[in-house]
Amino acid sequence: MIKLIKFFLELFDYFTEKKILLEIKKIFSNKSQISIIDVGAHKGEYILNILKNFKVKQGYCFEPNPSVFRILQNNIKNKKNIEFINFGVSNSSGKIKFNVNIESSSSSINNLNEKSNYYKKKFYLLNFFNTSNVTKVIDIEVLTLDNFMKKKGIIQIDLLKIDTEGYEMQVLKGLQDKIKKIKLIHFEHHFDDMIMKDYKLSNIHNYLIKNGFKKKFKIKMKFRKSFEYLYLNKDFT
Repeated sequence: MIKLIKFFLELFDYFTEKKILLEIKKIFSNKSQISIIDVGAHKGEYILNILKNFKVKQGYCFEPNPSVFRILQNNIKNKKNIEFINFGVSNSSGKIKFNVNIESSSSSINNLNEKSNYYKKKFYLLNFFNTSNVTKVIDIEVLTLDNFMKKKGIIQIDLLKIDTEGYEMQVLKGLQDKIKKIKLIHFEHHFDDMIMKDYKLSNIHNYLIKNGFKKKFKIKMKFRKSFEYLYLNKDFT
């Protein structure tokens, strides 16, 4: 039953991602190759789709979960222009607690709200027999994209994708002035109360508008209170 539910969710996600990729293709229609930073790369699902649809001149994949990071590296082999970084991304550098959840794609720096109805439904299905802990807390290293781009000498990035399960605001703030060097930002926002976060979508929207971006595209994820958004830097239109 659980496998069947996950199969259908992944199927619906596939069609959602196809629509998003179509929009990204339109935006980069005049570019022969793009650069990308993938924050929350997980097992490589997103970067693999990008590699199938674009020529990537340089890619940087951030994944803080050590076990998932190994899968990410194994899934994307022989790509000299893709760099894998076993760090999280935040608005400051150092060590921080990370919640590794039994559904790895839900793992986050943010805590889960166990009183949430969505939490109870989701993890009841995933942990029906109550055979394991929902969350295991580990220590991870985090850095800021501002410092990372400075150290790497990165002048500009075409696509920044952020999927950090409720930590998107901190990732964006960690860019500081480098946010103006990003052409397109793709992020997911959860409207359910399962993930405990201290900001709303309006905070992200206002922050991006203030820094010269405009909302280009949004799409709802099927059977979830989540949307995916594309924001385009007006200086690059």
